Amino acid sequence: MKFAVTITLKKDVLDPQGKVVGQTLKNIGIGNLNSIRQGKFFEIDLDESDSTKGEAKVREMCEKLLANQIIEDFQIKKI
Repeated sequence: MKFAVTITLKKDVLDPQGKVVGQTLKNIGIGNLNSIRQGKFFEIDLDESDSTKGEAKVREMCEKLLANQIIEDFQIKKI
């Protein structure tokens, strides 16, 4: 069973990498860009047949290691 995890900085946290990417895109002619924020993406393949248990395991991974919950949010989707 596969899950997609997207981790992004919380809205109130400054995103200097996103700011640099946004400015660079504007510099190369992408003028209609309002904002851009960077994040992390994980594709996790578990040996689990129960989707509830699988999602719980992925949530545990995020809470214990993958995401810094002080400054980051995460979303889990089954794929």
